[in-house]
Amino acid sequence: MVMGERAAGFVDGAVAPRYHYSATNGSLDSPTGPDNKDKDRQAQVSARCSDKSTARDCQSVEESVKTNDLENVIVQRGREGKGRHKSKVVFATPSPTHPVSIIDWSVVTGHGIRKFYADNFEEDYSSNGTIDGKDTYTDPLSDSKICGRDVPLLSQLQTNTIRVYAVDPTANHDQCMQLLANAGIYVIADLGEPKTSINRDTPQWNLEIYNRYTAVVDTFSKYTNTLGFFAGNEVTNMVNNTEASAFVKAAVRDIKAYIVQKKYRPLGVGYATNDDDQRTELANYFDCGNASTAIDFWGYNIYSWCGKSSYQDSHYEERTEEFSKYNVPAFFAEYGCNKVDDKVVDRTFSEVPTLYGSNMSQVWSGGIVYMYYQEANEYGLVSVGSDDLATKRADFTALSSQIAKATPSGVAMSAYSPSNKAQACPTQDAMWAANSTLPPSPNEAVCSCMVQSLNCTAKSNIDDDAIETNFNYLCDPHNGDFCSGILANGSTGVYGAYSMCNAQERISWAFNAFFMDQTKNNAQNTDPCNFKGAAQKQTPKVSGTCRTVVSQAGDSGTGAITAAPSSTSTSSGGGAASSSTGAASALTIPGFSYGVLPMAVYLTFAALAGAAMVLL
Repeated sequence: MVMGERAAGFVDGAVAPRYHYSATNGSLDSPTGPDNKDKDRQAQVSARCSDKSTARDCQSVEESVKTNDLENVIVQRGREGKGRHKSKVVFATPSPTHPVSIIDWSVVTGHGIRKFYADNFEEDYSSNGTIDGKDTYTDPLSDSKICGRDVPLLSQLQTNTIRVYAVDPTANHDQCMQLLANAGIYVIADLGEPKTSINRDTPQWNLEIYNRYTAVVDTFSKYTNTLGFFAGNEVTNMVNNTEASAFVKAAVRDIKAYIVQKKYRPLGVGYATNDDDQRTELANYFDCGNASTAIDFWGYNIYSWCGKSSYQDSHYEERTEEFSKYNVPAFFAEYGCNKVDDKVVDRTFSEVPTLYGSNMSQVWSGGIVYMYYQEANEYGLVSVGSDDLATKRADFTALSSQIAKATPSGVAMSAYSPSNKAQACPTQDAMWAANSTLPPSPNEAVCSCMVQSLNCTAKSNIDDDAIETNFNYLCDPHNGDFCSGILANGSTGVYGAYSMCNAQERISWAFNAFFMDQTKNNAQNTDPCNFKGAAQKQTPKVSGTCRTVVSQAGDSGTGAITAAPSSTSTSSGGGAASSSTGAASALTIPGFSYGVLPMAVYLTFAALAGAAMVLL
């Protein structure tokens, strides 16, 4: 279930996030709605590209775990979301009297697709999570009053997991997380927020984003009912922005490494994708290669079951076959189509029994229903009035009824022997551009060394507008080669050694490159380190390890740094690269807009349908 609303665009790749609520069933709805019936997919590509037991008896489960008698423990597999999701992640379903801490991620992961059971519900707390036009948002898990009102309703839907799309890592979440834990509810948190995430049009994996993501990990790692994190949501959603996936996968790699470095308990890192033409390439890309760079679970946002549909007509059968060989948990990260013949209708959630039935439960780890709060798009399960009271809608009643009918099947842990293997990386072609070589890991110490080595740097008070204006000029290839060391190209796999630095550090590199060029070749330019007062001269100071770093990067900043000093990031990354031919647009400029749609916090709730659905 999703708490809060995700605005169109904060699908990490574009605009702002939205919140939704999801229930236990077998499909995922896309964040923006169910426009996912498999129509003429090539026509769609052309059109797009042309526009640039509520309280389950957990005691018996707990005792089974303690005694290793797992015969009665049901295991489920996950599915893929609008970003990825392959193997299953299993969720424990403790009753309110048995906290979720009885089972942790170390038990849930690392054993094939059946290790993930996502009986998920997405709850949209849009009335609690909004944006004000300045890309700010409200964190619903920081408001104990809202949690106290909504958690009992989530329990009525047999929720066992929620997803939050944007959280404030500086806020206190203790009370809400405890209320959720007492109700046996886990949390999957998205790492981004409207201002700080990987943008599909100008993708970048840099220190600003890294610091935001690790802050969320630091905040939520202490809670025993934190299940994991989404490093991205629908970032790649068209054939012309598949390159952005290289940056998201780099985020997966580095956040996984950070969790290990900090010695936190095992926590999964996944990706959520939409039901699009690149679904297969996306799923394979995030799963292929070294396990240290691959996702731990895959979320699939799908809205193809609309009205009176079926396993075949909804294309659930095709999707299930496609993911039958996936080796990590996969689940529907969003689902719950609310339109028939382009008209909004009350949802019956007739897909729930299928999602948790014998055809799908061997491949998928459940699903997340979109969404909890009623908004203009009319996906809500409850309405919140001016008195802040939540009223159940028809969709709530229908979902509750279908969940009660669900009879998920599983396999005893003692009889489970996974055989699926990681997928092969997709071939780069007209439908897929992302390179398997990933951007370098953000390293603050490397960036500091670089700035110390410069003769001309940005002033400390430089603003975002000045940074963007100067990036646009200096990184335009027609004006010279001043940005090779800071550009990143996810298609060619060529990344400047300093492409992961923050915006001020990167513009300092460009200022210095211009300064050095003008000093050597244009005597008429008597003040080449000015940039309308945005830059200043300094005396370079490089010694020790920094000298080695700067030497390895080279004058062009395109060399591979192999002697990087220790920093907040320890992953070696995909390697710095030789010169890049990427345009200035390959750079992510701070302060970019995610659009005008309201952004709220997303929180996805997983619910258990039927008997004890626990993955061990």
